[in-house]
Amino acid sequence: MATLNDVKETNQLRSQYGDDIILYDEQDESTVYRILAEFSLGDKSYAVLQDDQLKKEEEVAIFIVSSGPGGELELETIEDDDEWETVSELYDEMTFPADVDQ
Repeated sequence: MATLNDVKETNQLRSQYGDDIILYDEQDESTVYRILAEFSLGDKSYAVLQDDQLKKEEEVAIFIVSSGPGGELELETIEDDDEWETVSELYDEMTFPADVDQ
């Protein structure tokens, strides 16, 4: 089980795009996402993003950050439920640290 000690904060997307990134869906509709966090765990990097709709629902979108053939950064959907759960829990721990005195 991964812990916060295994997480290394990164800023690949933020250094390339700033605090916001525009993503396009299958219908070529654009949505602006705020980059909330970026970190690596093992040999993978992740980005936690949030658009206005997700913010209203107090939800986030988590993607794998990888390098494309030309070195450009790409976002991939996390297909594995266990991987998504692990990354989501680690982000929650980063965002809402447990009170160690309890």
